[in-house]
Amino acid sequence: MNAQDWFVTSDGQCQPRPSARAWDLLREPYYLHQFLTEILEILANAPHEKDEWDYLPQIRRQVRQFILNSYWVKTRSESPNAHTGVNVTTLYDEIGYPLTIQNVTTQPGLTTSIHNHGTWGVVFQIQGEERHIFWRRVNAPDQPVQIEIAGEHLLRPGEMISFHPDAIHQVETLGNTDSLTFQLYGDTQPQGRFQYQPETQTAKPF
Repeated sequence: MNAQDWFVTSDGQCQPRPSARAWDLLREPYYLHQFLTEILEILANAPHEKDEWDYLPQIRRQVRQFILNSYWVKTRSESPNAHTGVNVTTLYDEIGYPLTIQNVTTQPGLTTSIHNHGTWGVVFQIQGEERHIFWRRVNAPDQPVQIEIAGEHLLRPGEMISFHPDAIHQVETLGNTDSLTFQLYGDTQPQGRFQYQPETQTAKPF
């Protein structure tokens, strides 16, 4: 299993980042409530919500520690929906809670729309493989939304990818095996999350 961490910048550059060694992360038991509390404590250091992505190195470490020590999270999933090709298993939810934490299963051949998340995000590949295609804007914000492909990365089991809030990507599930990913996102700002359509040079709320 791979153990590489990646970070996608606002202009679609996928950069390798240091990954903590497994033997430095052993911590049993390590419960979900401990993980979430520690993530919130990390984010409390951010002077403003828009600065939370600065703490992605610490967040990635906690995610890798959680996956390593909490085997149950790898079993919390269901088969993709026969019509949509996707299944989302929410791992924790509470009114007003600022984090989204979920396992997502997608069937081979599924390709998402081109989108951003309106917040920082971390995706850990548990099973299967996904191709992430990265896009970037190439004109001024006050002009039609013109984007171009900036690169791509094949995410394999054990790898983790994190995103700047303005990163734009599209995801394709590869191979013959369902993809299972653990996903953690900050507090999504609806006014900042879009689905992009390069053919018409438009972006609509997503």
